[in-house]
Amino acid sequence: MTKATTIICVRKDGKVAVGGDGQVTLNDTVLKSKASKIRRLYHNKILAGFAGATSDAFALFSRFEGKLEEYQGNLARAAIELAKEWRLDKALRRLEALMVVADKNNTFLISGTGDVLEPDDGIVGIGSGGGYALAAARALMRSSRLTAGEIVKEAMTIAAGICIYTNDQISIEEL
Repeated sequence: MTKATTIICVRKDGKVAVGGDGQVTLNDTVLKSKASKIRRLYHNKILAGFAGATSDAFALFSRFEGKLEEYQGNLARAAIELAKEWRLDKALRRLEALMVVADKNNTFLISGTGDVLEPDDGIVGIGSGGGYALAAARALMRSSRLTAGEIVKEAMTIAAGICIYTNDQISIEEL
């Protein structure tokens, strides 16, 4: 399990929202409380969130942006090619990280083991608080009329109250 962050993605009623907390930790010390772990990519048409080390995030966001440019914004193709490169490259292979990427139509979880997974219900959570946020988002999806962005905010707030590696400095991006 990747520690030190929570990222949640929710797709509902033709909208998609990705949220992340702002806490950066080193072992048991909080180093930063307002980091941005969500990015808008490829002409603001794609959202990406990252759980893992900060330097790994910059490296993977950069490579993913390159794949998006190479495949003219085709999210599925770029995700598959990044996962393949991540799994096969000796340096990248050592990264212990996960990415969530989404556009208007698709959501994928990308891992360094070559996985590119699309959630059945349009909800995916990663990081140390990802399971908490995922459970909260699923419950809110079933029992409320909240929008995708509102579900992300509530799910992140719940995760921040449970996971010691997640704080309440939440950033949310929506498409």
